[in-house]
Amino acid sequence: MATNHDASTQNCLDMTNARNKTSINVLSVKQFIYNGQEELQRKDKLIDIISKDPVFDKSKREWMTRTEKYTRGLRMINRIHELEHSLGWSKEGTAVATSLLDDPLPISLHMTAFEPVFLLQASQELLDKYAGLIATRGILGCYMQTELAHGSNVAALETTATYILETKEFEIHSPTLTSSKWWIGALGKTATHGVVQAKLILPGGRDMGPHLFFVQLRSLETHKLLPGITAGDIGPKSFNGFAATDNGFARFDHVRIPKDQMLSKFSQVTDDGKYVHPPHAKISYGGMLCIRSGMVTTAGWVTAKAAVISIRYATVRRQGSIDTDGLEKQVISYPSLHTRLIPILGRAYVFISLGRALSQSFQIMAQRLSGGDTSLLTELHATTSGLKVLCTTTSVQDIENARRSIGGHGYSAFSGVGRFYADMIPSVTYEGENFVLDQQVVRAALKAFHNLFGLERKTRPLTSTIQNLTPSSYYLRLLSSPENEPPILEDSDGLNSSWNNSETLILLLEWRAALVVHEMAQTTQDPDTTIYQRVSKSITEAFVGQRVGEMIGGLRTNSGLKENDVAVLSQLYLLYLQTTVEGALVDFLSFGILRISNPSRVGASRDPTRGLRMAIARNCLSLVPEVIGLTDALGFSDWELDSALGVYDGNVYQALWDKVQTEPLNDIEVPDAYKESIKPILSRGRRIADMRSGTKL
Repeated sequence: MATNHDASTQNCLDMTNARNKTSINVLSVKQFIYNGQEELQRKDKLIDIISKDPVFDKSKREWMTRTEKYTRGLRMINRIHELEHSLGWSKEGTAVATSLLDDPLPISLHMTAFEPVFLLQASQELLDKYAGLIATRGILGCYMQTELAHGSNVAALETTATYILETKEFEIHSPTLTSSKWWIGALGKTATHGVVQAKLILPGGRDMGPHLFFVQLRSLETHKLLPGITAGDIGPKSFNGFAATDNGFARFDHVRIPKDQMLSKFSQVTDDGKYVHPPHAKISYGGMLCIRSGMVTTAGWVTAKAAVISIRYATVRRQGSIDTDGLEKQVISYPSLHTRLIPILGRAYVFISLGRALSQSFQIMAQRLSGGDTSLLTELHATTSGLKVLCTTTSVQDIENARRSIGGHGYSAFSGVGRFYADMIPSVTYEGENFVLDQQVVRAALKAFHNLFGLERKTRPLTSTIQNLTPSSYYLRLLSSPENEPPILEDSDGLNSSWNNSETLILLLEWRAALVVHEMAQTTQDPDTTIYQRVSKSITEAFVGQRVGEMIGGLRTNSGLKENDVAVLSQLYLLYLQTTVEGALVDFLSFGILRISNPSRVGASRDPTRGLRMAIARNCLSLVPEVIGLTDALGFSDWELDSALGVYDGNVYQALWDKVQTEPLNDIEVPDAYKESIKPILSRGRRIADMRSGTKL
């Protein structure tokens, strides 16, 4: 090893060299990721303002109590809205500014659930009265669905809303302890109002199932709870996640609200207690669809942060074998590391683009719903259910893998990655527990299958039915003819291998989905232990595969990208498809989908999937010189990442040293605990040792 070597200085050199090696135009790719120059410039301007404002300082938050973090969170929210009015930000600008705060905050559910649900489902009378207040934060809201004993099973919620015919009111009531609303973000101490899911009970005791009601919780003058309402915070969460959010509980004791505070755009109760049915049974799910759409985008950006930190650190960290420069190798050069990290980066890119498209789809659906058109609801419900499961599960796994790739320093809070994990881990549970939500995807899949091949189709030509398949069920076309077969794979060692063909990989994912769903349809009465999860995952990965194919095609029509940028991004998207296929090999082999023309050409291996793994290895290796450019294109400032190991200049050891000096334990040389505990321990130990040895120490 070279002598007189300063590893800290080398960090910066290695990062500079890595940036010089990247071939992409970072600015062009960054504009592509941010959906245009205008969006990128707005984000950069907001970062410049926020990062310099002392209210948003992050340097002390690791040592704050939970109460202090909550107070700080509200202080940041207040400051955001002060800036909104003083600087004239648009609603979209304020939403972007709020999203740049990496603490989950009480305002989040106001923006992602309370407001969109209210706007989507409230009557015009209620909109006229409250929409302006909601938009200006004159009231703060929460979305009150989950209960102490019921979460994903919305139909079994116990809270009741009984119509009182004599006074034309609804009586909101929590009949049992287990009917207490629970886990509701911003309910604990912040929200003044809530959209409450409760069973609608009509005169005579007729139960119409869960409906939505607009309920004031706290006084707008004193912030005290209104009569009949008991509410508070449910306490700290695992890993100290979501510390700044007051997830809360609430119980209602026969609380009366006016009749017009039922969200009655689609379903109503007449003055004389008659029920008016909505145009679609699942129309009240609109709020959850909005949240799930946003969760895909969040999964993409949080995964991206973990990828940037871990890849930057792996680029400047040197350990192990000696390289040609006489120094230990940069760990990013080891296949065991870059084949773990680069696919994470690929999934982040895919999820970000996917989330943007999904949010646009939700907006289109919401516009149509406002006119009474429910035609997109079923499809969006199916796709958001599957994507929520896939993206949150994958993101949690990827963040933890990124943290572990950092080594021992990954366990330090100063790496920043552990904080992402703590805040992302509950996403697999809220807005539909993932193992339960899989069943929603399966139901939609079986319905589509039986519409195509079951008794329901007897009166319709098969060709017309296939033409009407939705994007989430398009894979079923493959089962329409016995002549259809999975593709024969050319498993060569070169670039012409089928494993490098995106269209072939997408077709494989569609075949897997089709055959797994067919299996489920044949064994519905006797399902195996994992079939629900396999069906959900296979369908969703086929759907995402189709979208990735569209992304690759769209790259060539993006005028802001040069030919080389298109080539590198296409390679990254191809890697997503390759690793998705690799993760599904059990299903491919179980159903005999892999039909390889010449498997013996891959060395002496008898493994028909070795060619795929070799293609992944080669793809990752060729992307190593591009990864710093691709991480830079994600556009995160050091303030956003708040990570000693992910600093832009690569000077990670100096940054970690500087962070450690801020630890309050280091403020004094001898801790207060010395007199209370350390000194008695040492004194006792010396006395015991003296007595046993007869030698005074």
